[in-house]
Amino acid sequence: MGADETPEVDPVAGYDAAAAEIARRYESVQAEAVHAAVADLVLSRAGGRALDVGAGSGRDAAWLARLGYAVIAVEPAAGLRAEAQARHAGSGVRWLDDRLPDLEVTHALGHAFDLILLSGVWMHVRPGDRPQALRSLASLLAGEGVLLISHRNPSAVPDRPMWACPAGELEGLAAGSGLRVIRSVPAEDRLGRGDVRWTSTALTHAGLMRAESGPPT
Repeated sequence: MGADETPEVDPVAGYDAAAAEIARRYESVQAEAVHAAVADLVLSRAGGRALDVGAGSGRDAAWLARLGYAVIAVEPAAGLRAEAQARHAGSGVRWLDDRLPDLEVTHALGHAFDLILLSGVWMHVRPGDRPQALRSLASLLAGEGVLLISHRNPSAVPDRPMWACPAGELEGLAAGSGLRVIRSVPAEDRLGRGDVRWTSTALTHAGLMRAESGPPT
């Protein structure tokens, strides 16, 4: 799908319309399994402040809260946000209605985050918005924080359009945002969809941490 196709379709509207079914599907798999490729980076910052952008059903945000993070979860689809708040009531997660590329509401809080998670969001960000989106995320990241982005290959879902995430794109955008990639690895589709391929990428501020091709052994 090209960057200029279906300009009238907002991916958020598709998630809002199918919120109950999407939440049920997301909650059928465990966050620990979904994020196994970067779990060491998540665990190493437990107890800090976390931001989950495009938090969906709240599965990941609740997991981070259980690990001891102070969690702010951003979800622009009102239906999904309501599902998440109902499913994970009492988790201590703070919910915001905000969205990329600017995250204006989140920035207004004045927080820096030790962990920022975008799970299944990046392919919904239009290519023309991605430079600003990454700059916005970089400015929210604490000095030794880590930004985790998982994205999949696009597919034809008319009400939730996706755009390709070419190899090397994040590395290039990171260079212009004061970030660098420290890990980029394939990740399994835990919903068993054979045609879906995931990539998990970890970024941090330039000059911090050595590059890694996978979790430490």
